[in-house]
Amino acid sequence: FMIRLMGLDNKEFILNADNIERLDAIPESVITLINGKKFLVKESNDEIVEKVIMYKRKIYEGNFK
Repeated sequence: FMIRLMGLDNKEFILNADNIERLDAIPESVITLINGKKFLVKESNDEIVEKVIMYKRKIYEGNFK
């Protein structure tokens, strides 16, 4: 499972949440991955954190639907 995000170009993409190292807001959200690659997305940092929590909860609970 991964999280769905919307890029600034209005294209949706899927990101492996386990690779997120850092979130910044400038004011759009900047996601920095552990490999240093960065993504600018429309979601707020709070929305991204909530998506990651839901992703982790699904894994912990074994609910992969």
